[in-house]
Amino acid sequence: MKIVVLAGGLSDERNVSLSSGVLVSEALRGRGHQVALVDLYLGIEDETQSLEALFQAPLPEHWKKVSRQAPDLEALKAARKWKSDSLFGKGVLELCRLADIVFLALHGACGEDGRIQATLETLGIPFTGTGFLAAAIAMDKDLTKKLVIPTGVQTPAWEKVTYTPADIPAIAQRTALPVVVKPLASGSSIGVAIARTREELAQALENCVPLGASVVLEQYVAGREIQVAYLVDRALPSIEIIPKTGFYDYENKYQPGAAEEVTPAPIPAEWERRLREDTEKVFHAVGMAVYARADFIVTEDGTPWFLEINTLPGMTPTSLVPQEAAVVGISYGELCETIVNESLRIRG
Repeated sequence: MKIVVLAGGLSDERNVSLSSGVLVSEALRGRGHQVALVDLYLGIEDETQSLEALFQAPLPEHWKKVSRQAPDLEALKAARKWKSDSLFGKGVLELCRLADIVFLALHGACGEDGRIQATLETLGIPFTGTGFLAAAIAMDKDLTKKLVIPTGVQTPAWEKVTYTPADIPAIAQRTALPVVVKPLASGSSIGVAIARTREELAQALENCVPLGASVVLEQYVAGREIQVAYLVDRALPSIEIIPKTGFYDYENKYQPGAAEEVTPAPIPAEWERRLREDTEKVFHAVGMAVYARADFIVTEDGTPWFLEINTLPGMTPTSLVPQEAAVVGISYGELCETIVNESLRIRG
């Protein structure tokens, strides 16, 4: 099968995506597929490069390591040779048309908000994972919670706030503490902060201004961080995240040794059952397909509190979904191929 893997893009989670992309590509090539890996945003900037040749081209080893810092997107725009406002780099769509399917190894707003999926669907190009509408819904933390509430799944109380810098003092003064500040449409915990004082809340809101100045102010719930993947038609065993310091922020997610990840999570069977049931409810309430990963906080009485669901979770072999799959005997390569085959089945 000929597969194009899209990675990178114009997203704060670009570096994570590049790592996912090269490792997914290696795994799929290892299972006999012809795979072309391309940066969604930069595209094919070498005009002498044959598109067909990319299916056998060496994979960039330096993409594997995830930097401690989010990327400088303005510098990336300036460095792009092809001056265009398009999210698709030069030659990307032409390359995608040569493939049997496009594997979306994208993360963040450029890939998880439905725009890329909608473009590919309009052009009749099959792609992996959830469709454009459910992707757009899941990216919006406020809208996702509104859909989940009627299912009976518990979620912390929240308020969506769109603001200007001048509004920050008033918001910081009226909001109950402690509170979790989350950019409305971002991932990998970029911009997320736990504010326990009004000064911390004001600073967190200030930090989110470049991310769109639209946030969810969410009730802080103390408990264990547990996440559950859903693959095709079932929830996988849960995984508990234990950061060495702070919470599961961008650095703790992607730097080796920054957090302990235990799967299956060492929790009672009843907790596990409730987590898997709630994950399935959320998956279907949002209208998702193929695979996803739901994030929860579980309080000491065993109550799962749903936080959000990710349509394109990290896909390196040490990412959470592959770890959960491994527990039930699904290898990394088999997981990647399952995602491809199920995506082709639903879009065939």
